[in-house]
Amino acid sequence: MEGLEFKTGRAFAQRMDAEDELADYRKEFIFGDEDLIYMDGNSLGRLPRKTVERLREAVEQEWGEGLIRGWNAGWYEAPSRAGEKIAKIIGASPGQTIVADSTSVNLFKLVMAALSLQPERRRIVSDALNFPSDLYTLQGCLQMLGHPAGSQHDYQLELAPARDGISVDYPDLYSAINEDTALVSLSHVAFKSGFLYDAAAVTEKAHQAGALILWDLSHSAGAVPIELDRWGVDLAVGCTYKYLNGGPGAPAFLYVRGELQDQMTSPIWAWFGQRSPFAFDLDYQPADGVQRFLAGTPPILSLLAMEAGLDLQLEAGAERIRSKSIKLTAYLIYLADQILTPLGFTLGTPGDPAQRGSHVSLRHAEGYRISRALIEEMGVLPDFREPDNIRLGLAPLYSSFSEVWEAIDRLRRVVDEGRYRKYSSQRLAVT
Repeated sequence: MEGLEFKTGRAFAQRMDAEDELADYRKEFIFGDEDLIYMDGNSLGRLPRKTVERLREAVEQEWGEGLIRGWNAGWYEAPSRAGEKIAKIIGASPGQTIVADSTSVNLFKLVMAALSLQPERRRIVSDALNFPSDLYTLQGCLQMLGHPAGSQHDYQLELAPARDGISVDYPDLYSAINEDTALVSLSHVAFKSGFLYDAAAVTEKAHQAGALILWDLSHSAGAVPIELDRWGVDLAVGCTYKYLNGGPGAPAFLYVRGELQDQMTSPIWAWFGQRSPFAFDLDYQPADGVQRFLAGTPPILSLLAMEAGLDLQLEAGAERIRSKSIKLTAYLIYLADQILTPLGFTLGTPGDPAQRGSHVSLRHAEGYRISRALIEEMGVLPDFREPDNIRLGLAPLYSSFSEVWEAIDRLRRVVDEGRYRKYSSQRLAVT
């Protein structure tokens, strides 16, 4: 990293921690096992202490004592209230972001709404690095809208290739976007490699072709500065249980640019998206603005638990979080090059920090068995992504440089000592 010379010893990591201006935020999270090196914050974030307090209050007082009165004491507004907090994290002005459902359900809603705006256009463009669940949703949408096989009106999904398996070449992506493209739908940060798009440039290119753009922010919200309004983004979705520390299965969020809201209607019509839900009209009238993209009753306990952790992100600030993220990932890559490359590891993540999110993939032919050994006997929790990626997620609010050093050292020991050989290569249900 420019202006910083890394060293391999533990003392250097400790010095970096001593100079870390975000170090005090570690105290805001629950650390059950002090020896555990948690490297999976890009999959499930740690539990904020404030969340424990907030959830206890919601369960014991708001539900336990207030009962149904809770809806008029803050529950009903919770999707919008939490959405406005997330809006500040993703660079959105008020009235464009709301918390609802899961990422996949939100993606479905926005894809179907977007395609209805330009029915004469028949193509969606994505890439081979996109999260498979997103691609499944896109495929399902096109099947629902499809015509008989062989028809000239068939919808198509085109995927820009990832020639090196790590990143997408912009010429490949741009050549796929043409005058028949209705929607470009991409992950801002690729789930496997951590490749980070220049979202502003891609958004502009999509708009030049007359297409709408939809970004999945699941692996970037809370780790990478996002400026949806400034970039001119049309639509976005994202989960809250990774860098936003919302908890397992926490509700997701969606963003719809203000100018588009009255032109679009959610394909799922339900009472929380109705203009006056408690009038109980028999005919559906969509609510004004982004609220029309709500559906059924929100999961209040999960929503309130997730909302409690957002203040930490807002207090720390996107720029400080990004600065530490770059240092953490650059340090990890440096250590991997110095210590792990001789053991058969290769980098599965862009080396340029401008093209990298906040997780690093290290590739090895025995990656799965090595990952198992790390988890089962070395006290390191990464995750594994096919075919050979050990994915190390670094959450700037609580990850430390000493943890990075320790994780790499324990990785070295697993291979040096042959510990991985005792584990089967047969995959567990969750990797």
